[in-house]
Amino acid sequence: MAAVLTVLVLFLAGFLAGFILLVMGAINFDFSNSKIPPGVNQPAKLRIIHIILICTAVVGKILENIGICTQVGFVRYMQGRKTLGADPKLFIKDLWFEKVPVRIYQPKAPPASQRRGVMFFHGGGWVFGSLETHEKLCRFIARESESVVVSVGYRLAPEHKYPAAYEDCLNATQHFLQHLELYGVDPARVIVCGDSAGGNLAAAVSQTLAGSSELPKLRAQILIYPGLQALDFNLPSYQQNQRVPLLFRERAAFYVLQYLNGNAINLEEVLDGAHIPVDIKLNYRKWVNPNNIPEEFKVRGYKPRVLLDCTTEVFDKMKRFCEPTLCPLFAEDTVIQQLPESFILTCEYDVLRDDGLLYKKRLEDNGVRVTWYHLEDGFHGIINAMNSDWLPFPAGKRGLDNIV
Repeated sequence: MAAVLTVLVLFLAGFLAGFILLVMGAINFDFSNSKIPPGVNQPAKLRIIHIILICTAVVGKILENIGICTQVGFVRYMQGRKTLGADPKLFIKDLWFEKVPVRIYQPKAPPASQRRGVMFFHGGGWVFGSLETHEKLCRFIARESESVVVSVGYRLAPEHKYPAAYEDCLNATQHFLQHLELYGVDPARVIVCGDSAGGNLAAAVSQTLAGSSELPKLRAQILIYPGLQALDFNLPSYQQNQRVPLLFRERAAFYVLQYLNGNAINLEEVLDGAHIPVDIKLNYRKWVNPNNIPEEFKVRGYKPRVLLDCTTEVFDKMKRFCEPTLCPLFAEDTVIQQLPESFILTCEYDVLRDDGLLYKKRLEDNGVRVTWYHLEDGFHGIINAMNSDWLPFPAGKRGLDNIV
């Protein structure tokens, strides 16, 4: 018996030592492979958040390798396990809109008139994120703006590929627009809102509904550091911020490939720009063009890239990148002209910064009123960092106050 216990203790000690070495290796990799620019406020907090994310991914990979669960499943579990309990100022209820799970936040205080409604689509690269990960953010928006907020729990990749997430968000929004009276919402004041991948979905839903004559017109769209194109991963912001947490350049391409194909087999071609034929790139050059980025956003360095062609085999797997419901920056002018008033938030230290800047220009060129707020010390994910009670960022609070 003593011998068995000795073997068990040695095994556990060895496993623990190996686990610690793996985690320490991940932390060392984080320090060597990431770069936090001096302009980021409170860089130590950002480093801590990034290390936590890296460690979570490492543990998930270990669990996947020993057959307990998938890495993606473990990360989702860890991200969504925090519960906030009841809110003294809000009625909160989980429902289903057209087979799509939603969480509704309604202020308890009696309204003076009909409230505005906000359809909220969470970020997470179409792979992560949930009703729980953006719970605190949605509560804040509902309380501070005295709005009815509907958070949408759309299907995630890679299990559910494009256009599943888009279809869920569209169907939930259409259902809400058809039943506004049940929630005391003014039909003239309905907004779509989302961060990161959720900003992509908000833009796509807004475009789809722009030409509808059967539903109330959207009052506005709020796009928080949205990802809006997958044509060029070498724009200035991608080059400048490629190793800035919380979204590396490679991860941005990885996530959109997971959403499109359920895998990232062609990641290198996408990063190099060898996934779309040159003639199609030139056709979209009027919209996705570094020349459309103001010069002040290139001072940290930018090297123009030669346009590369691609094989027919690769393009066959990538051609849906040209669909506006996946890449809203590619919508025709006739659609853009019908869009509602827009709010776009960008962050200086974010690979997706230029997607927002390019869309801002497109909207303004087509006569759409745009309110633009730029966080000069912000990074990708900073708005939802308020979900943490012990690692908040003043810049994120500034951005959120402007959204409200």
